[in-house]
Amino acid sequence: MLKIKNLESGYGRSKALKKITMHVGRGEIVTIIGANGAGKTTLLNTISGLISAWSGEVIFDNQNSIGIAPEKMIFMGCALVPEGRQVFAAMTVKENLILGACVKYIKDKKYNSQKDIERIYEILPILKDRQNQLAGTLSGGEQQMLAIARAMMSNPKFIMMDEPSMGLAPLIVRDIFNIIKRLREEGTTILLVEQNAKMALGIADRGYVIETGRIIIQGLSDELLTNKDVQRAYLGRDLDSEIKI
Repeated sequence: MLKIKNLESGYGRSKALKKITMHVGRGEIVTIIGANGAGKTTLLNTISGLISAWSGEVIFDNQNSIGIAPEKMIFMGCALVPEGRQVFAAMTVKENLILGACVKYIKDKKYNSQKDIERIYEILPILKDRQNQLAGTLSGGEQQMLAIARAMMSNPKFIMMDEPSMGLAPLIVRDIFNIIKRLREEGTTILLVEQNAKMALGIADRGYVIETGRIIIQGLSDELLTNKDVQRAYLGRDLDSEIKI
């Protein structure tokens, strides 16, 4: 579904991505792990068109998407759940959801969002309870659920999520990851950027480790979970010392 080759981009004269090559197959969950400042958010923003690529290729659903505006990417079936949630604080939960379906209103003037909203409420009943509440008054976990639900309202084929567990309590993180697994079960392809490497690799098919704008390790999730370098840097474990114990 997504193929990237030698992708480079950045800000001003600062190069943040350096010859990134990777792919995401249809129906997969693929995770990107790495430290703060490694280029993870820049990668998602470049794929979505929020940042212009300097060079390289981005092929989404067999179409070259370099230079395509972010709103066109949504029309093509690519949605982004941004870092920091970025819900519309002064709008209600339901209004945020309706806004997420804007591409459907543009495609079909007779489109009624209620069926899709009810589907969201079935998956995330807390949002039904909060539907008339201003998004800015929700807890952090509820805002994250709303951000994911808003992206779901466009019925995307491909969802990118940027640090969905950031700042959330463990029980809420578990709920968020259950939502991600359910989306995949329903046929959505997911590219997940996540600092909680253990949980991300626990649900992903494959993963890439990015460091200072370069992919330095890639492999199946099970392989990365047992990789000594990944364990030391991102899982807080040292395989050699565990063996000695």
